[in-house]
Amino acid sequence: MHFITKFFQLKEHGTNIKKEFFAACTTFVAMLYIIPVGADILSLAGMPKAPLITSISLITALATLLTGLWANVPVAMSLGMGLNTFFTFGLVQGMGLSWQQSLGAVFISGLFFLLISFTKLRMWILKSIPKDMRIALCCGLGAFITTIGLKSIGIIQIQGNNLLLNNLLEPQILISIFGIFLLLFFHSLKLNASFILSIIILSIIGWVFGYQKIPETIISTPASIKPIFMELEIPSILTLAMIPAIISLLITDLFDSLGTLSGIGIKANLFQNMEKEDKKLEKTLQVDAFATTMGPVFGLSTTTAFLESAAGVNAGGRTGLCAVFIAFLFLLTLFLLPVFLAIPSFAIYPTLVVVGALMFLEIKQINFSDIPIGVASFFTIIFMPLTTSITIGFAAGFIIYVFLNIVQRKWERLNLGTFVLLAISVIPFLIPSL
Repeated sequence: MHFITKFFQLKEHGTNIKKEFFAACTTFVAMLYIIPVGADILSLAGMPKAPLITSISLITALATLLTGLWANVPVAMSLGMGLNTFFTFGLVQGMGLSWQQSLGAVFISGLFFLLISFTKLRMWILKSIPKDMRIALCCGLGAFITTIGLKSIGIIQIQGNNLLLNNLLEPQILISIFGIFLLLFFHSLKLNASFILSIIILSIIGWVFGYQKIPETIISTPASIKPIFMELEIPSILTLAMIPAIISLLITDLFDSLGTLSGIGIKANLFQNMEKEDKKLEKTLQVDAFATTMGPVFGLSTTTAFLESAAGVNAGGRTGLCAVFIAFLFLLTLFLLPVFLAIPSFAIYPTLVVVGALMFLEIKQINFSDIPIGVASFFTIIFMPLTTSITIGFAAGFIIYVFLNIVQRKWERLNLGTFVLLAISVIPFLIPSL
């Protein structure tokens, strides 16, 4: 016990083993939904669902354990919801890549992220893209995720060139709509377990009415990850056409992580100098980047810091011991395969709708009175759901941002990094496949 107290500096952080454990339980319950949701989304890319469930549990446990031991922060790592969606609907279904090629793209973006995390390149990128544009990226991703959720539920449909309201009287659609309102109700009550609680309730409804077969057992041995392990394909994606997609993965992961860590840090008094040297921040980003490179090896999309870690921080988590406890709790989920496989899709997609809406709320931080910022943010946000591409959204917004700053002669906003990113942003519009 003395070693644990000393290693994690519990006294210095005003905490103890009991507090860290209960904080870990809070975060675990709050983010448990990522296993069924992540597996369901990635399975739409053509990947087998059972191995995905095992891999998600493993990578979440391993990455979170490393965060606790290396960075000593109460931050959990798992599959990023937005990047998960981009992987399936942007890279695979949008660009026509195989899931093996998409894993390769994630791996390469992870290597660049790792490089940035150990060098001064992080500062260079941060200074090249204004804070408002980073927020617009988050909002656009939220709109993108919500659109995918609404289409997957069946609330909206595509007819010809139009996006229309569907027939809402179908039983499974009605259950999903009920799930959206249920989630909003739980979130308004600030329940940490709102997402997983909603999934459980909707699953029970599905089982009772026979829309999905109830699991015959609860515990079983984990499914083998062999069908997706080390299946990433790299040589075929080393092309000019893939540069914007890889850059989009990199930038989205970096900003997603920085935004998440900033929110968690305010509560836990960590990461207060996001654009200056901060050892804990640097170490956490290093783990994030390493986990992103490991994810594709396990057959998964981008891994990132999880915002639900804030639930554990609110419950008193202050050190890496909290993360270590979270990691061991996720290892236990390896044996719950029958339960996760029995969760119906209409219990999954309300989560996307609400997560996207919550991400979009960050729009309040964008300064729309500034013409270059406001117009560029608008196009960043609107292009993502309309084109089903984070790449196009970011590229369109950044081009307009630079153009308007040149027109208004705001030279202080432009630097070498800005023009490098501008050149990269032009590529998607020159290559139709993007």
